[in-house]
Amino acid sequence: MHRRVALLSALALTLAGALVPASAAQASASTGLDPRRPVGWSGADSWSERRTVLSYWTPQRMLAAEALGAPVPRRTSQWDDPSQGTPWATRGAASTTTRRTPWTTQGAAWSVRGVAAQQQTLVPNSPGLRWTDGDAVVRTVGRVFFTTAEGRNSACSGTAVTSANESVVITAGHCVKLNGAAHRNWVFVPGFDNGRRPFGTWVATRLLTTQQWNAREDINFDVAAVVVAPLQGRTLTDVVGGQGVAFNQPRRRQMYSFGYPAAAPFDGSRLIYCSGRAIDDTVMTSDLGLRCNMTGGSSGGPWFQGFDESTGQGWLNSVNSFKYNFAPNFMFGPFFGNEAMAVYQAAQNTNAL
Repeated sequence: MHRRVALLSALALTLAGALVPASAAQASASTGLDPRRPVGWSGADSWSERRTVLSYWTPQRMLAAEALGAPVPRRTSQWDDPSQGTPWATRGAASTTTRRTPWTTQGAAWSVRGVAAQQQTLVPNSPGLRWTDGDAVVRTVGRVFFTTAEGRNSACSGTAVTSANESVVITAGHCVKLNGAAHRNWVFVPGFDNGRRPFGTWVATRLLTTQQWNAREDINFDVAAVVVAPLQGRTLTDVVGGQGVAFNQPRRRQMYSFGYPAAAPFDGSRLIYCSGRAIDDTVMTSDLGLRCNMTGGSSGGPWFQGFDESTGQGWLNSVNSFKYNFAPNFMFGPFFGNEAMAVYQAAQNTNAL
């Protein structure tokens, strides 16, 4: 059997305060036959609920967010192949108003050799360093905080992306729903820096994921999009800008991965990045792989193609998803195909109010 542990924060938790419930019925699997149809449910969809969520997330609770277990990877069925589709992308737009112990899975010796052989194709760069260059990426990438159905506070990473409603955050599927239950008290903190929240705390009003993740937590489709409410009369990307999003793009390209790892040697206080040429997972999934030592808390952080270090912008093309324990220096993320695109499209066409 293969085993995997989620890339969420590994800090201790003391739970207290009011919670905003999420409807299990709203998060149930779609009964439609189209596998590309996303599944969505409500977050805090009234001002009173949002105010409760904002007051719940004190600095102490954010620092106490902990790690969660995650389901084992499941092989892709023929009709679920995410790598089949037509290329599609949006351009990112910076705001004009204001200028890493990871998931682990046991693997056989032949799997180790398969991954090791692909290491020769990597472009040497960064396996995991603090990002100090500033620019758009430090505004658009942030930490995600939520409470699980079991009442545990946890942390992931996420990215503000360009969208029609200017209110979409892309993250991992298990950062919105895990073990068959939706998370609640969901917030996004862009530009999180050692406890500081320079651009505010943004509360989720709508959460969406792929039908495959919702129904059986298929790791090949571990992606989600979250719509957040305006803050003080302004939308998310009006405040922080937005990264571009790309789907059905070529594989094995140079990639940059970002996140807020919280397990040793990291503490969740700083933005960390990895970079190199992506490989293909030869073990269990159709995911992309990248040399990276980020740890718990980096789940849902963005992978960019075409990333420009001078501007901090690129095309979001995957998210941090899982690691194998026989290859601890590699991160894996889902291929962004038609299913991921459908989740994004549904989110950007949702009213954020």
